[in-house]
Amino acid sequence: MAEFENIQDLLNDFRDNVIREAKRNLSKRHDTGKLKNSLKSYVKESKNSIQISFEMDEYGFYQDEGVKGANPSKVSPNAKIKGQQAPNSQYRFGSGKSKGTFKSFANKMAKWAQRKNIRFRDKKGQFAKGGYKSMGYIIASNIYNRGLKPTLFFTKPFEKYYKRLPNELVEKYGLDMEKLFTQITDENFKRLNR
Repeated sequence: MAEFENIQDLLNDFRDNVIREAKRNLSKRHDTGKLKNSLKSYVKESKNSIQISFEMDEYGFYQDEGVKGANPSKVSPNAKIKGQQAPNSQYRFGSGKSKGTFKSFANKMAKWAQRKNIRFRDKKGQFAKGGYKSMGYIIASNIYNRGLKPTLFFTKPFEKYYKRLPNELVEKYGLDMEKLFTQITDENFKRLNR
């Protein structure tokens, strides 16, 4: 590649592919589209530097990397999913700046259960007593204690398309994937927590 005549095109292609595949991944998992619509990216290239930024709503980072549960031993013995769901995540329920109340979390889970028509059932599989509010509390409690499993909806496309960038471009501009990914995460949290 002679002097990288089409750097902007290469970076725009990288950006577009990452965003498109991340949105496709989210379409398979989420029903509201809010996170998918929040995904954005910008590329700036000058003679000796490149700036790439990706943005999304804060909870997108939690969905991507997962969140450690506060205490997996408190999960009901009847729960289908047990144990720590994101043991290697840097995020943990009950820590961080964006603390909400458990009650608001349970209410959101109740609305989600209602949208998905998730209800209590007896041993025969028939609907049993208990409303969506109770179901929301149980779901929220299990998620809070066992955590959220990573989806990697953003990480996988980012890594996939980063590997396709020309080696010469990566070397000339020092595009280290881990540093770039960490920088993107850090910049987003600074922007979101201003």
